[in-house]
Amino acid sequence: MSPNPAELRARAAVLDDADPLAAHVARFVPGDDLVAYLDGNSLGRPVASVPAALETFVHTEWAGRLIRGWDELWLTRPAELGDRIGAACLGAASGQTIVADSTSVLIFKVLRAAIAARPGRDELVMLSDEFPTDRFIIERIGDDHGLTVRWVDAPLDAGITPELAAEVVGPRTIAALFSGVAYRSAWWADMPAVTATVQAAGALMIWDCSHAVGSVPLEFDAWGVDYAVGCSYKYLNGGPGAPAWAYVAARHHDTLRNPIPGWLGAAAPFSMIEGYSPAPGVASLVSGTPPILGMVALGEMLTLIEVAGIVAIREKSIALTSYAIELVDALIPAATVSTPRDAARRGSHLTIDHPNSAIAVQRLWAQGVIPDFRHPSGVRIGLSPLSTSFAEVERGIRALADALS
Repeated sequence: MSPNPAELRARAAVLDDADPLAAHVARFVPGDDLVAYLDGNSLGRPVASVPAALETFVHTEWAGRLIRGWDELWLTRPAELGDRIGAACLGAASGQTIVADSTSVLIFKVLRAAIAARPGRDELVMLSDEFPTDRFIIERIGDDHGLTVRWVDAPLDAGITPELAAEVVGPRTIAALFSGVAYRSAWWADMPAVTATVQAAGALMIWDCSHAVGSVPLEFDAWGVDYAVGCSYKYLNGGPGAPAWAYVAARHHDTLRNPIPGWLGAAAPFSMIEGYSPAPGVASLVSGTPPILGMVALGEMLTLIEVAGIVAIREKSIALTSYAIELVDALIPAATVSTPRDAARRGSHLTIDHPNSAIAVQRLWAQGVIPDFRHPSGVRIGLSPLSTSFAEVERGIRALADALS
């Protein structure tokens, strides 16, 4: 017998009443036609303070200071926001994280930096089911530099493990690039153990944390991570096309080589002298003019994360995804949960596989219920902890059950 809808709603209300972060849900701009937004792992909602922050920026900083804003305000903003991301989300001391470019460009930069740092080696390592951009970039770099890409196969509902990494890294490995939280399955890797495995072979560890930052606690300094990158429009709610961030451990700063040297990554950008001399530290990873306007919304979300704390955010993430799995089990018994049921290995989204997934997602979008579809048969449900209520999860999963049937 199907669960009683009234009982499901009542249980969601109890969970929302007990949620210590419930007040944060109202701090985001609501969508006019939304019934349930289940895609916060792809594009986060705007923080309610963003419209005023953008207006203030336009009138006070842009119009008010004009070109003077670079010297007075903006040149230091990429590093300032990077430090805030590092402190609130990455477990990174200051001076190691910078906001610049897109995730794709930063992946290219750190891969090229890794190649320069490991001369004499000729292999790169990646999961065969990694996010397409990561795969495309590593394939092109491999072709351009005559390198071999070693592909790692992992189960559909899992991701990289120390054991799988140990099978492919060795004395020829330059670097391994893996996702901290897998984009499809939400597998949260044992990042310190995988890092140690890769480094034991003398290789460099690069993490793509686009689905991890802001949803799971990260401790880059403690784990000995070499490089990491991530976007800021998912759980960091920076908006569509918001600039990404990169982390470079301090021990690599003296040898960091940016393959796209630009004037604002130079030691003295306004001297306009001939020849390139890199800025000290992670600032040398900057190339062109930083997208300052695109950093406004990111700063507003970082304030909420700093107030809530990543530990509390993680606790709610576990509660939301556990509740969603309970609902899927009860309402969609024909579906397969292709995400770890062990919360310790699960990020803040889940994928359920069902033969009717593609058409169901189309129908749901028309109804104001927004998950996303992942080939070949996955419905991906992203639950951003600060902006998502348990009632919204209940409405969304119930609508998904109807659409799939």
